[in-house]
Amino acid sequence: MFTIGQVAAATELSPKAIRLYEADELIAPERTEAGYRLYRDEDLAVLHFVRQARVLGLGLADIKAILNLQRGGQQPCDLVMGILDERIAAIDRTMADLQALRTALAGARADAEQATLDGEDAVICRIIEHAVPPTT
Repeated sequence: MFTIGQVAAATELSPKAIRLYEADELIAPERTEAGYRLYRDEDLAVLHFVRQARVLGLGLADIKAILNLQRGGQQPCDLVMGILDERIAAIDRTMADLQALRTALAGARADAEQATLDGEDAVICRIIEHAVPPTT
């Protein structure tokens, strides 16, 4: 059995995060008569898993669903594959949005520089006044 401080050191999680994961029912440590939490090896394994899943960008709801399947005797790998596919698609969309924004910003800067060379006036700042919004 381990204390929360020992678990925090072993998992590189803060005690606050460990308590949050308990509140979200990802782990269920035992309690002493005085109310202190005591963690088992199984809790450490789950917390290591949670930490790795968070590194991959999985949300707590997804992690809980994975753990519930595993605890119910099912292999959660199909669910994990689906979650990872969704994360990859979201990242691809974000990258496309950022590339479109970069293109719009570079175009706005080039247009503003040309407008300055052409002697065009601006009410406040031609860079923003003449910017074309990015398309995605």
